[in-house]
Amino acid sequence: MATVGSLQRMSAAQLADRIRAGANSLAIIDVRDDDYIGGHIMGSLHFASGSLDATLPTLLRKLQDAETVVFHCALSQQRGPSTALRYLREVAAQETKAGGGGIVPSKPQTVYVLDRGFVGWQEAYGEDKQLTEGYRKELWKYD
Repeated sequence: MATVGSLQRMSAAQLADRIRAGANSLAIIDVRDDDYIGGHIMGSLHFASGSLDATLPTLLRKLQDAETVVFHCALSQQRGPSTALRYLREVAAQETKAGGGGIVPSKPQTVYVLDRGFVGWQEAYGEDKQLTEGYRKELWKYD
């Protein structure tokens, strides 16, 4: 069984390389809540952690064909890892459902958590329009 300590991490640079390479079976899941404003990673899906109970079945269906799934929140310290863990546990539960009626990935998946979350991402790639959508630099200034 997966634990927070066993979750794999991916750096912003590694993710940027995969996006630039056009990785087909890559899914990026942004689980920020009210802090979602100010930009997001190109092509990411927004599934707020606060509404995960209601949206988990939809998330399972959307990720069925993904081989690589990357979860993140603002810092990837709590919401990102806990959602990745919850996802992995739900996939395992779906796989053991009686009669095979669960929603399971069509291919083996590797699940990651984005190191330093969107805060780290925007520091490196916030202004890169090929990698970040809706970026608002003024919301990320630190004085």
